[in-house]
Amino acid sequence: MRIAVMGLGYVGAVSGACLAEMGHQVIGVDPNPVKVDLVNNAIPPVIETGFREVLEGVVKAGRFSATQDWKGAVEGTEMAMVCVGTPSRSNGSIDLKFVKRVAENIGEAIREKPEYYDVVIRSTVFPGTVEETVIPGLESCSGKKAGKDFGVCMMPEFLREGSSVHDFYNPPKTVVGELNHRSGQELVRIFQKIDAPLIRTEIKIAEMVKYADNSFHALKVVFANEIGNICKQFQCDSHKVMEIFCMDTKLNLSPYYLKPGFAFGGSCLPKDLRALTQEAKMHDIETPLLSSILHSNRIQVQSVVKKLSGYKGRSLGFLGLSFKGGTDDLRESPLVELVETMIGKGFAVKIYDKYVSVAKLMGANKEYIEKEIPHISSLICTSARELIRGSDVIVVGNIGSDFKEALLSETRAGQVVIDLVRILGSSDRIQAEYYGICW
Repeated sequence: MRIAVMGLGYVGAVSGACLAEMGHQVIGVDPNPVKVDLVNNAIPPVIETGFREVLEGVVKAGRFSATQDWKGAVEGTEMAMVCVGTPSRSNGSIDLKFVKRVAENIGEAIREKPEYYDVVIRSTVFPGTVEETVIPGLESCSGKKAGKDFGVCMMPEFLREGSSVHDFYNPPKTVVGELNHRSGQELVRIFQKIDAPLIRTEIKIAEMVKYADNSFHALKVVFANEIGNICKQFQCDSHKVMEIFCMDTKLNLSPYYLKPGFAFGGSCLPKDLRALTQEAKMHDIETPLLSSILHSNRIQVQSVVKKLSGYKGRSLGFLGLSFKGGTDDLRESPLVELVETMIGKGFAVKIYDKYVSVAKLMGANKEYIEKEIPHISSLICTSARELIRGSDVIVVGNIGSDFKEALLSETRAGQVVIDLVRILGSSDRIQAEYYGICW
């Protein structure tokens, strides 16, 4: 395929050379004449392990060249891959001037092209950028319609500086956010040859994935450093601690816990976080990340309080009271805090949690219920269906075995379902108004 790569920074230069090595005819475009001359003379414009050898091979073979002529490059190719920079403004927000300019340039260049053309954004941009900035620029300058006359995709890159050539051929995943199926078809055809999970998804999701990745990577560095600083104080080997930590691929390094939803609770997480951060404080060790976790957790509870406060005068029903489905443990359950807050605000409240109902009669939490929350236990219904029928607003606090079935069969128009755990999927339909806390 004939591909124009717009921007010859480390992403553009490496992507262009590797695509050429895969057999495609690639032309790199950059306004900087120095970068253009370097590429054309097979001299790496960026320092990357193994890049020189790849560049020399594809330039010598005539499959990779560079130019400042963006119009000629687009006119002579079938796809443009946008790899220009998205620097920060002084306030930290993203500067899209280069992305916008390139979109307009590509639009102008394809105005007279009779054939269908693919535009792929690899620059890191915030959700909504492709649909609100790139596509309008392409359409206004080309006089053509996105999805019909030209395709548009978002394909985030996962290249680490220093190992980008290796990462190009060995990515953790290949994500193609496509405007429609046709838009992504050629891109999928190119990258399905690379051994990695290939995901075709919505453009906004593809835009956000890179931000989620990089934020989590930054989080891991800071987390390890704060744990390391505490380890040093107690004269234990932080690297050994983290080595053992990373052996846990069931909970620690896994999808577990990484699902947006309501706050955490229970007998362990809040208690141990408080103990760890307090111990660090006593030794004058600053742990801003660890110390912010409980605060962030409280904010998640308050966001639901704020949402529910807008339904003043309407009855509330809570499906679930324990901190996690399948248990009767109410210690530091954020749902208990939420219920107590709404009662204090004057709301009529009903609760259904079959495990807590059993715990009222026997079990480890019987004493806790009798001493700490007897006013709440008196509000418990006998079934999910009873609760739904008698409530205006239903809050799904955890996943019970009978909750989903009851919601699908019993909710009615005029009710509101506030889902804190995503018990309902995108294909599920209910008559009530639906609100997902993080989705």
